[in-house]
Amino acid sequence: GQCCCAGSRTYVHESVYDEFLEKAKARALKRSVGDPFVAGIEQGPQIDSEQFEKIMRYIRSGVESGATLETGGERIGDKGFYIQPTVFSNVKEDMLIAKDEIFGPVQSIVKFKDINEVIRRPNTTSYGLTAGVFTQDIDTANTLTRALKVGTVWINCYDVFDAAIPFGGYKMSGQGREKGIHCLSNYLQVKAVVTPLKDPAWI
Repeated sequence: GQCCCAGSRTYVHESVYDEFLEKAKARALKRSVGDPFVAGIEQGPQIDSEQFEKIMRYIRSGVESGATLETGGERIGDKGFYIQPTVFSNVKEDMLIAKDEIFGPVQSIVKFKDINEVIRRPNTTSYGLTAGVFTQDIDTANTLTRALKVGTVWINCYDVFDAAIPFGGYKMSGQGREKGIHCLSNYLQVKAVVTPLKDPAWI
């Protein structure tokens, strides 16, 4: 039900936007929701009532701000804090569902025309944990991995981790890094010691 690096904002080129949207809706409807300790379940509940209500407020704000609720947006059952997998289309950058980290099963599908939009628009958010780039063009991949202000960029994959790969974000998405050699800096403190030398032998 919650994932800090969930791909909740999805930028899709206008040439395939409609097709992608239909496939995203179909996938959301097939997503299995329930007890996360049961085999085959893809999505569990929100952690508590506070987080549940927060996500429901984001969903309501998406509808009120003019985004199109394609599927989901409701509570599942009356026990636990389960939310239907939710997909929005016609999402604009100034909407809360595009600007904030929701930490819930909400996908905002945003249409773009050229690569400059996919550099400028995501970088306007105050968050920058992860991004995924799906492309067959190596130049596009190289350009976006350098331009996006995030801590991790996956190319043609997503949510892939290894103990040696540092994980952490830019801007408001955390401090420092977990995993890899970079995580050791969280436990170290640098000290500078300056001592004047009498008649130093300069070489």
